[in-house]
Amino acid sequence: MGASCGATARHAVGVSHNAVVRSGGLEALDRAIVEVLQERGDVPNVELARAVGLSPAATLRRVARLRADGVITGVHARVDPERVGAGVQAFVLVVLDQHDEDSAARFAAALARMPQVVRADAVSGADDVLLHVAAAGTAELQDVLRALPRIGARRATTLLRLGSVKDQSPLPLAPRER
Repeated sequence: MGASCGATARHAVGVSHNAVVRSGGLEALDRAIVEVLQERGDVPNVELARAVGLSPAATLRRVARLRADGVITGVHARVDPERVGAGVQAFVLVVLDQHDEDSAARFAAALARMPQVVRADAVSGADDVLLHVAAAGTAELQDVLRALPRIGARRATTLLRLGSVKDQSPLPLAPRER
């Protein structure tokens, strides 16, 4: 009753599920589904349904809706960098030479062609971009660092990753605002 009651109430007042998601929170059942999937993205649907107290069909519909709404953007395997030949990792703080949209777009496009750059985030503060680089060795890392000025970096500060203090954990999920 709870799952369909919420949907009925949203339709009665003209609010879509997507609007609820964008407003800053998830319904309790959706939050439970996302929490399980963040811990174990490969959980079979029947097991997921049992964990959240829904039928497998209802769970499958909710997961499909969460994907369509952009809440679940993918399911990925966590890979040991050492075992796949990317044992040297670094975080690189970059200050861009130019700050116009075209220069930033060219920089982003160049990064997209560099497989060693596994993530790039715009940041606030004195730097513009934070890169996560995974390389086979220091020579490959140095190649990436040498390429940065050619693609629009004025300055780069490299922090060599020595190890993990806390592994990646699930995102905290806020309850839906009422």
